[in-house]
Amino acid sequence: MAQWKPDPSFYPSPKMAMKAPPERHGYVVALNYGRNDRPDVVCTVDLDPKSSTYSQIINTLELPQAGDELHHFGWNACSSALCPYAPHPHLERRYLIVPGMRSSRIYIIDTKPDPIRPHIAKVIEPEEVMAKSGYSRPHTIHCGPDAIYVSALGSANGSDGPGGIFLLDHFNFEVIGPWELHRGSQELSYDFWWHLADDVLMSSEWAKPKQFEDGLVPEDLLANKYGHRLHFWDLRKRRLAQTIDLGAEHQMLLELRPAHEPSKTYGFAGVVVSTADLTASIWTWYKEKDKWQMKKVVTIPPVPADEADLPPLLKSFKAVPPLVTDIDLSLDDKFLYVSCWGTGELHQYDVSDPFDPKLTGKVEIGGIVQKKEHPKSNGSLLGGPQMVEISRDGRRVYFTNSLYSTWDDQFYPDKLKGWMVKVNTDPNGGMELDPDFFTDFGETRCHQVRLEGGDASTDTFCYPS
Repeated sequence: MAQWKPDPSFYPSPKMAMKAPPERHGYVVALNYGRNDRPDVVCTVDLDPKSSTYSQIINTLELPQAGDELHHFGWNACSSALCPYAPHPHLERRYLIVPGMRSSRIYIIDTKPDPIRPHIAKVIEPEEVMAKSGYSRPHTIHCGPDAIYVSALGSANGSDGPGGIFLLDHFNFEVIGPWELHRGSQELSYDFWWHLADDVLMSSEWAKPKQFEDGLVPEDLLANKYGHRLHFWDLRKRRLAQTIDLGAEHQMLLELRPAHEPSKTYGFAGVVVSTADLTASIWTWYKEKDKWQMKKVVTIPPVPADEADLPPLLKSFKAVPPLVTDIDLSLDDKFLYVSCWGTGELHQYDVSDPFDPKLTGKVEIGGIVQKKEHPKSNGSLLGGPQMVEISRDGRRVYFTNSLYSTWDDQFYPDKLKGWMVKVNTDPNGGMELDPDFFTDFGETRCHQVRLEGGDASTDTFCYPS
């Protein structure tokens, strides 16, 4: 009789996951924006420095329909399958769950039998997503111990209703239904994460579809109508338990990164821009006397610029805001990486003390004004550090340059082209661009990266290190 064993890429603790073998390839979603005849693609990139095709796209899976706008995506299963209350311990990390943010279509991509050449196993059409979940514009994917969780930015049929979270079945990928039972005042949606051991889920806020699909709406931003609250939910009861408002000027509270160590109950949230002074900020959430609190721990100032060098959206401000659009936390909870998409910088902070981060490294590439090049780019670059992914051992960081099609065109009106680069890190702090790693996506704009066997923003661990 065959013995079932857990997937070898699942690890009980973050410390054990850090000893995993290095990734040899990664998957990158990319969109063919402005080319209505060309569908979006899922690319496989060679990440093995010993390979003759290092940093090159070695396979391209073209989707069957145009206009999906691939954005975020994730694995069907991860280390959360080892949690004591996981009903599916023998799942395998095999399928990529790839939503089209504009189309509300979801692709199930199978990475077996050949992980270099994945193929489409199933397509969940938007009509099914909306009918069964009540939501549209699927965004973030997290593999939970009981189901696949999907955040959605809009309600069904594009109405003005709230966004939220819905579930997919682990095995047949059927839409189970909406996750929330009682949402209270929560209306806007974006990212979400959890502290499984404490039965709490956190969710952040961006905007309604009408506020992002055709581009940033300046009037709404200046009126502080984008998201600025963090919600804390009772994970088991599926009820909103507490909401913290950072202040209306802190516009677009986006990416959430909880501590990986399951015994820790803190995490980091990124705010894109303050309408008071164009700064970006990082906040730490934490629990004190059974109540959640938040503290601003990093403020990143704008950079003065000549009006002639700025896109129309920013000319009157005569400055480049940092625009923190992604953050990522290493598995040892030591380093937080912060992408400043506007100024073209990736910051590395030592967050060993989560209330007093120390800037320990910085790389510059792209940027609205600088357009700083890479040694292998053959010229200046548009876009900047955007979606960030960290290897499990924390030694390598990969990032891409596209934010969202219409927003790309507002902040980089010369029509940015897609690229991906790699940073090598020092375990004691500090980092530098890998001069030999530059992936040119051409007119295809690349977004999120997922690494073979898992990465620093995929897994949840239930056992302490």
